[in-house]
Formats: sequence, C-alpha cells, structure tokens
Amino acid sequence: MRIHRLEMTAFGPFAGLQSIDFDQLGAQGLFLLNGATGAGKTSVLDAICFALYGSVPGARQDGKRLRSDHAEPTAEPSVVCEFSARGRRFEVTRSPAWDRPSARGRKGFTTQQAKTLLRERVNGSWEEKTSRNDEAGVEIGDVLGMDREQFTRVVMLPQGDFAAFLRSKASDRLDLLQKLFGTQRFEAIEQQLALQANAARAKVQESENELQLLLQRAEAEFAQLGMEESEDLALVADAGAPTNQARLEYLEQQARLESAARQQDASSAEAAALQLADKFNSARERVQRHGKLDAATRRQLVLAAGAAEVQDFRDRLGRHRKAAVLGGQLEGVDRATKALHLAASKAESATAKLTAASLDASDPAAALARIQETTAVLEARVPDEQKLEDITARLGALNVAAEQRESSKEARSLALAAVRAEATALETRIAPLEAAAAELPLREAEAAAAQNTVKTVARYTSSLESLSVAGKRHALARALSQDLRQLWLDLRETRLANAAAELAAKLREGEGCPVCGSVEHPSPAAAGLTALALAQEEQSARERYDASEHDLLQAAAELAAAEQEVAVLAAGGGDLDPKEAASAETVAREALASARSAVEGLKQGTTDLKRALEHIARLEDEQRQEETAAAQAESTMALLVEQRGALDSVLSGLRDGFGTLRGRIEALDGKRELLQHAVTASVQLERAREVLADTSTALERALSVNGFETAETARLEILDEKHAARLDEAIRAAETESARLAELFESEDLVLAAKEARIGEVPLSAVELAAVEHEAGHAAETGRRLALAAGLAARTVATLATIRLQYEEAAASGRGPRERARVLSELAETARGAGDNGYKMSLNSYVLAARLEQVAAAASERLIAMSDGRYTLQHTDAKAARGAKSGLGLEVVDEWTGQRRDTATLSGGESFMASLALALGLADVVQQEAGGVDIETLFVDEGFGSLDEQSLEQVMDALEGLRDGGRVVGLVSHVAEMKQRISSQLQVIKGRNGSTVRIVDAAAA
Repeated sequence: MRIHRLEMTAFGPFAGLQSIDFDQLGAQGLFLLNGATGAGKTSVLDAICFALYGSVPGARQDGKRLRSDHAEPTAEPSVVCEFSARGRRFEVTRSPAWDRPSARGRKGFTTQQAKTLLRERVNGSWEEKTSRNDEAGVEIGDVLGMDREQFTRVVMLPQGDFAAFLRSKASDRLDLLQKLFGTQRFEAIEQQLALQANAARAKVQESENELQLLLQRAEAEFAQLGMEESEDLALVADAGAPTNQARLEYLEQQARLESAARQQDASSAEAAALQLADKFNSARERVQRHGKLDAATRRQLVLAAGAAEVQDFRDRLGRHRKAAVLGGQLEGVDRATKALHLAASKAESATAKLTAASLDASDPAAALARIQETTAVLEARVPDEQKLEDITARLGALNVAAEQRESSKEARSLALAAVRAEATALETRIAPLEAAAAELPLREAEAAAAQNTVKTVARYTSSLESLSVAGKRHALARALSQDLRQLWLDLRETRLANAAAELAAKLREGEGCPVCGSVEHPSPAAAGLTALALAQEEQSARERYDASEHDLLQAAAELAAAEQEVAVLAAGGGDLDPKEAASAETVAREALASARSAVEGLKQGTTDLKRALEHIARLEDEQRQEETAAAQAESTMALLVEQRGALDSVLSGLRDGFGTLRGRIEALDGKRELLQHAVTASVQLERAREVLADTSTALERALSVNGFETAETARLEILDEKHAARLDEAIRAAETESARLAELFESEDLVLAAKEARIGEVPLSAVELAAVEHEAGHAAETGRRLALAAGLAARTVATLATIRLQYEEAAASGRGPRERARVLSELAETARGAGDNGYKMSLNSYVLAARLEQVAAAASERLIAMSDGRYTLQHTDAKAARGAKSGLGLEVVDEWTGQRRDTATLSGGESFMASLALALGLADVVQQEAGGVDIETLFVDEGFGSLDEQSLEQVMDALEGLRDGGRVVGLVSHVAEMKQRISSQLQVIKGRNGSTVRIVDAAAA
C-alpha cells in the first residue's frame, strides 16, 4: 500500500486547503515530518487514517471535533487521500459530521451528516465505486487487508506504545497482540471446551442423580415391609466401593425370604378359615331348612280351610262365561236397532229438505247425476274466467302507467334542460379558476420568500449596527495596539542604546576595551538609566502590547464575524428597502389568498359540475328507458284487448244469468248437497234393516245352543269385568299355592328337614349360630390380612428386582459419559492454562507466544544493526513467579557478555532502539498475517531525541534499509540533527489563523 496524495480542508489545525504530494516528498525514500509542538504533525497522520477508515486513532476518535476551529464557519471539513494497493489505485474523500451555520436551524446551526466518496482509476479515468460510508469501509478494508487497529500499528509506528509494550507484563502484551493478530477464535475454542466440559459434567451428575434416586426407591420399597435392618445388611453398606449395587442385591434377597415366609403363613390361615367356614355354612343351612319346613306346613293348613269357597267361585264364573259368549250377539242386536231408528229419521229429514227446495224427491240419484255433470263443465271453464279478469286488470294498469309516463316525460324534459343550463354555467365559471389555481405553488413560494426577505431585512439592519460597533471597536483596538507597539520598540531601542553607557561604565584606564581591544577610551558614552530599570520598563511595555494584540485579535474576529453575517444577509436580500420588502410581502400575501380562494372555488365548481353531468346522464338514461317501456306497453295492450273479446263471448253463455261462473257453481253446489244427503240417507236406511234382521236370527240360534230360554235370562248371568276378574284371580291364586306347596314338599331341603325332624336332629339356636359365624369371620379376616401381606412382599420383590436391573443398566450407560467428562474437563483446564499445564499457558496465549517469537526474530534482525551487533530480542516461555500465567515473556540478549536480562534494564536510548526494532518486526509479521500486503509507505513517530550521535547513526542506517524495494519512510521528529540529516522534509508551520504545510528539499536549496 502506497500513499500518493493527501488534501485537507478545515481539518484539525488546518483552516484552508492543504495539499501534500507524497510521491514528490518520498522521491528519495526517506523524508522528515517536523514542526513545532502543537503545530499538527500528528494531525497529518490522523487525516490519512480518517480518510481510509472514517476515524482517527486513540482518544481523538470524536469525529465532531475533527473540524478546524480556525476555518470559516461555512467551510466544509474534508480529507482526500489517493493511494494504491494490490495493483489498483483509489481516491477516497471523506467529510466528518459538522454543524453548518443556518438562519433557520435550531440555535443557528444545521447538522451535516458524514459523507464518503470512493473512486477507482480504471483505464486512465476515475470511476465512482460507492458513496455509502459502510460500503466504502468494507471495500477499503478488503483492499488493504487490515483494520484500523492493525493499520495504526503497522503503517504508523507509535514508539511510546511499543516502549511500554517492551517493558509490560505478559497479560498487558496479550491485549495488544490479540487485537493485532485476531486470535479471539482461540479464546472461543477455550470457551467452547469449557462449555462442553460443563455439559458433560452435568450429564454425569444427572446419571448420578438417577442412580441415587433408584437406590432411594429401593430403600423405600423395602421399608414398606416393616422389617428391621439386619446386621448383615449394615455390613454390606460398609463394604466399600460396590456399596450401592451390593445393597440392592441384599435388599432383594431379604425381601424374597420375607415373601416366602409370609406366603406360608397365608396358606395355613386360609386352610383354617375354610374349615370354620364349612362348619358355619352347614349349621346355617340346617336352620334355614327347618324354617322352610315350618312355613310350608302353615301355608298348607291355610289352603285347606278355603277350598269350599274357591269351588263356589268356580261355579259362578262358569255360568258367567257361558252368558258372556252371547254378549257380543246381544250387543249387536241392540246396535242394529238403534241404527235403524237413526237411518229412518235421516231419510225423513232429507226428503223434507228436497221438497222444500222444489227438487225431485222421487229419484234424487238421477237429479244428482245431472247436476254433477253441469258442475264439471263449469269448473273446467273457471280458469278462463280468471284469465279474463287478469287481462282486464292488466289493461287498466297499463292505461294508468301510460298516463304516468306522459306526465313524467314532460317533467323530465324540463329538469334536463335546467341541469344542462347549470352545467354550461359551471363550465364557464371553472375555466378562469383553473388558471388561477395552477399558480398556487408559485404564490406560496413567493409569499414565503417575501416573508423571509422581511425577516432578513430586519436582521440585516441589526447586523449593520453590530458591524458599525465592531468596526469602531476594532479601529480603537488597532490604534491602541500600534501605539503600545511603538512605545515598546522605542523602549527596546533605548535599552539597546543604553547598552553602550553600561559598557562605558565598566571601562578602566589601561585596560583593553572588550569590543575593540583599545586601551584608550577617548569618548565613552554618557550613563543613562540602569539596565534593570530599562529591562523592567521594556517588559511592562511588551506585556501591555501583547494584551492589546490579544484584544485586537478578538476585535478582528468579532469584526470578521459581523462582516460575514452582513455579507450572508445581503446575499439573501437583506439590503433591500424595508418598506419595499413589506409592500412586496403584502402583495404576495394577497396573491396567495386569491390563489387559495381560486383553489377552493375550483374544487367546489368541479364537484358541482361532476354532480350536474351525472344528473344529466341519469335523466337521459331514464328518458330512453321510458320510451322503450311505452312502446312495449302499447304492443301488450293490443294483444290483451283481442284476448279479452274472445273469452267474453265464450263465457257469457255458460254463466246462465249469473254474474260469474263461480256464482253459478255455488248455486249448483247447494242443490247437489241436498240431493247427495237424500241419496245417502236412503242407502243407510236399507242397510240398517238388513243388519237388524241378520243379528236377530243369529241370537236366537245361540240362546238355544247355550241353554238359555230368553235373552233376558242370559243378560242376568253376565258379571261386570272387575267382579269376574276378582273371582278368576282368587281361583288362580288357590291353584298356584297348591302347586307351589306340592313342589316345595318334594324339594330336597324339606325332605331332608322332615327326615331330620323324625330322627331328632334339631338345628342350632340363634346364639349358637352367631358364635360359629363370629369364629369363621375372624379366621377369614386373618387369612385375608396374611394374604395381603404376602402379596405386598411379592410386589416388593418384583419392584426391587426391576430397580436392581435399572440400576445396573444406568450404571453401565453412565461409564462412557463419566470418562468423556473427565477427558473434556482435563482438556478444558489445560486449554485455559490450569490443571496439568505446567506453564500456565492458555491456548490463546500459546498461539500468541508463537506470533511473539516471530516478532522477536524479525525485530532482532534490525536491533543487531542498530546496536552494532550487541543486542537481540528473544521470546521466553519461562514460568512466571507465584503461579502467574506464562508464555509472553521477552528477554534482551547481550551478545557481548552472553547474558540474558530483562528488557526493563535497557537505557533510554537502548529502549528506543529496541522498541523501534520491535515495532518494525511486528509490522513485518502483521503484514504477512494480513495476507502479504506490501507496505510501501511507513511512518515512524517521535523518539529519536534519546539517542547519542553513534546510536542515531546506526538507527538511521537501519531506517534507510527500509527503503529497499521502493518503500517510502516518513520520520516524525523535531530533533535538530534530524533536520540536517534528512533533506526531504514536510514542515508543519503553526500560526494564529491555523497551521499550514510545505514541502522543503534542503539538498535542492
């Protein structure tokens, strides 16, 4: 990377445009950057760093303070740097954020954002690459292969930092080396190893927790058996390493023994309980058998006592059932008689109605047939009559609609003419408003400009007054300063003139004059004031002059600010006549109001015109629709009139004097109903006579067959249903009870009970049976309790076996994670410099130690030349005291004595040479680490004043060696001897109005 050109404007201490041609400056390969303290030597390097990276090194990174305080208020700060790298040539222009004066901004300033422009020279012309700050930074970083931190360490070598680096501790060196070589990834590896180790240990702990939980579950299961822990079990618990697994096996063995014992006890208890249960069941069954026998005997006696009454019930129910067989026929005769009387009554009533209606009562069936035929014909034509009515109604509606259309047509024609006239008037009124409304933006701009002009004129008048005051103050300050300067010069002249009188006062006769050597003093100068008094008076005059000069500079600055403000306001129209400006503002406001009124009128007129045009279109569309509807209505009316005539001629004959067919049908319906009732009544009368004759004949035959003489005799034997049901129920109950008793006495239990009673085997009493039952229940409860205990023990044995298998599987599966956790923990401890790491070196320190060893080797090549072959630098990984981390140590080797010693023992000049060699070596290593970027421009900062003449000569020889291969080296120093040795110089000159730069070639001069 080579820097070709640098331009600075309003940057740092440089107020105006400063241009540096580094190609000219570095033509000899070595140049000196010098100047007074505070002139701005470092600001030149800051400008290069800012142009490339958008920020400056160290504490000077506040971009808002990069702007020069000496520059004009409106001057924009900027830096332009032209450089080449990797065979490509670029030009980058950057401007930091700054506050530009503004009459409208808050507090009089407007913040300007930072800007960047990156261009590349391609085929002899500049092509823009990007104007974005971030994109330019990425592009430059890719081309240079270094970030800002590396650039300031490699291209700009700060000697103070490397002197501190030379004497610092290993932990302090680590920070700088890590920033330069970017070894954070190795720290990330250390952290990742620690995380993996923690995760592995956590997994092992989970496995241990699982094993402990299984052991606790086993102990809880065993505790449910209620057994005391035996001495053997306690011995197993104290056995050593395999405690848990052995304990689980022993718990399972003890549980199995307890389960077997409990199972045996449960079997014995169950057998005893079964014997007592059999005894109780036998006794209870005997008591139950004898109870059943006694109850059956009592029921048998009750049944025998009611046998006669049951036989009477059977006889009475038999006679009822014979008479009940004739019940249906009796009821049939009764119903037929009633039906005959009702049918005769209806027939007489229907005949009377026919006679009253003047109808033929002799043959109602024939008359009914004739009326039905006529009604059928009329009903078939009823739809035609309805159609005729619909046609008549439609014709009336069409006539009304035609009259309404005619009326609407006239009203619509009048409305359409009025709306068209309104639309024409609106179009005439809108035309001039459109032109006036189009001028609204212009009128707004003119009004705003006129308002600003009035404000500017007012400020201009005030600024003129301030300028007049500042001018008078500046004139007075300048006159006073000139008078005081003259007074000081006069006093200085007087003091110089009085120097001869002082010298004359020291002359002695016979002694040589210190000026000319003569021993004769013909005309010595007369004595005046004393030298001390003159010097004091001159110093006082000088101080008064300096104070007046300061006041003059302040007054000049105030005058320049006032002049600038007046010029800015005048350029903005502030010198215009106030009345003219006010008049122009009034005219602009009136024009703006007129334009706004035109806009509102145009908006309203456009809305009204749009509404009128829509109304016109709607009316015209309605008119066309009405015309079409009228034509269709006329055609429909002609057709309907023709249809109405044809239907009316057909239906008039069928009405037979009635108004409508439906009226005639209703009249025929009344006659048809009377005839229908008469026909129906005649048929029903004939049928009732036939039914009565049939039922009477059938009843007479049934009475004879069943042994009854008359129908009344049969009616007396018939019982009501409830009475018959009670008799039947009593008979069935007696029969059922007899059958049940017979079956019961034949059952096994009663036969056995009767046999036991005959032989004298009586059952137990209630008290004796209760005692046997209590004894059997107690035995059963004991058996159940022992069986439950045995089941619990068996379940505990199964659970303990399962837990033991789970424990063995978990222990086996946990061996791998435990080994992995051990390996990862040891690896993580070693990587962070602990554990078995004897040197206490972390992985990051180990990598940086290798880099530091390369730096020491590269630095030693230059230190040998600078120190006349005496010193070299060597990396050491010796253990630090009190267990501190090691690996980043530096030693200086004295080749004259062969001794190694700490770098802190070097003298000031030796430390400078060592730190310079270290900086150059670090630059070489970082350059290789950054991808082999060729550094063709190099800056070496202050530090040469600590060298003696010989050491300076050796250092200069080493620095001149850096020029090999076309490299340009810039030395930053104000040492006088350096100015004599290096002919090509960039001088930074400090002044009251800011610093300037110039290139000086002493050899050419």
